[in-house]
Amino acid sequence: MSYTKYGIRPDLVERVKVKMKNPVTKDRVKMLLNGVTKYDLQDRLKVRKLVRAAAGILHEPLTELQEEQLISFVLGTKIDPNNTLSLIKLWAMFR
Repeated sequence: MSYTKYGIRPDLVERVKVKMKNPVTKDRVKMLLNGVTKYDLQDRLKVRKLVRAAAGILHEPLTELQEEQLISFVLGTKIDPNNTLSLIKLWAMFR
């Protein structure tokens, strides 16, 4: 499953990947996601808050449509942050 199927543009993904190479930014995002469970990532309101907070950390303004696409992607992929296989699949998607 690809993020483009959710309407997420590759240029947005590339900008975020470049910004995540900054160690300070990466640490801030890691702290934001620390303790997040698979159940949190299936709750639309929690995911919305996480997307908005991450966008703020990355200084990446999102339109309402982009925000909804990201939320749909997270809910649709059923990410489990404590499952190594799930994380490997996610990592492979964004290589």
